[in-house]
Amino acid sequence: MNLDLLAIGGAHIDRRGRIFGETKPGASNPGKWFEEVGGGVFNAASNLSRLGRNVRLIAPRGGDAAGSQVSEAAERAGLDDQPVMFLDRATPSYTAILERDGNLVIALADMALYDAFVARRLRARSMRDSLDDANYVLCDANLPADTLSALSKDCAARGRPLAAIAISPAKVMKLHGAVAHLDHLFMNSAEAEAIAGERARTPEDWPRLLKSCGLRGGTVTNGSGPAVAFAGNQVAVIEPTALSEVADVTGAGDAFASGFLDALMSGADLAERLRRAVACAAITLRTARATDENLSQVQLDTQMALVPHARFLP
Repeated sequence: MNLDLLAIGGAHIDRRGRIFGETKPGASNPGKWFEEVGGGVFNAASNLSRLGRNVRLIAPRGGDAAGSQVSEAAERAGLDDQPVMFLDRATPSYTAILERDGNLVIALADMALYDAFVARRLRARSMRDSLDDANYVLCDANLPADTLSALSKDCAARGRPLAAIAISPAKVMKLHGAVAHLDHLFMNSAEAEAIAGERARTPEDWPRLLKSCGLRGGTVTNGSGPAVAFAGNQVAVIEPTALSEVADVTGAGDAFASGFLDALMSGADLAERLRRAVACAAITLRTARATDENLSQVQLDTQMALVPHARFLP
């Protein structure tokens, strides 16, 4: 089986509770719960599958009802789901309480199961076969640092391009041992600052700072501000058009990675990859979910008409 992409990393339950009125600490607040399957790699893989790509998902999972929920969501998204099962453990989850305007009040991340996905599991026959079958590999920083380092070296030895999603400023630090073998790292400005050790004065400064850390390629987003991408000696910058309405920012960064990788697989240049990434993120920002279940190439092409051209820097 020839795979467009092998996705290895986070697939868990995301629970978000939004308070209806003014937040009252230490008291019961009226609101509403929303639950869905999420995780950086899961969101990106689901988007790419809906865009017509052949994607296999490998993610740690518990033998509980939440694990079954993840499996069902992977099937609906059209993924070739091959979980690493821990029958006596709980599937990871992220539970957040949000204020009326969407700002985070407090969150609890129960992600201990990911630590059990140790580097030796990469030596399993099924994992080796999947790496041999895949044209591209995508991981995220939910996995342990040693596993990410071993995966990056394995991909380099096999000649498989490896991209990674930073996840958060804290988790991106787990990619330090993998940076030298990464082909691309998807970051926001806070995550880029964490791994570079300093903040860029302008978006155009990010490639220099990140290359000094040994990174060969990456993208840095800054909310609705300019986004920059670099690969080799090329640097492209885009200033996205402001959206009139944003339903939820959850999953926008993962959608950005999906659009970029989809364009990469189609042979697009760096500037077009960046435009497609922005278009895919805009589609996700307009939905209350972490992924748009109606995402398609037709929808993405329509959104592309609203995205300005990226410019190459000299």
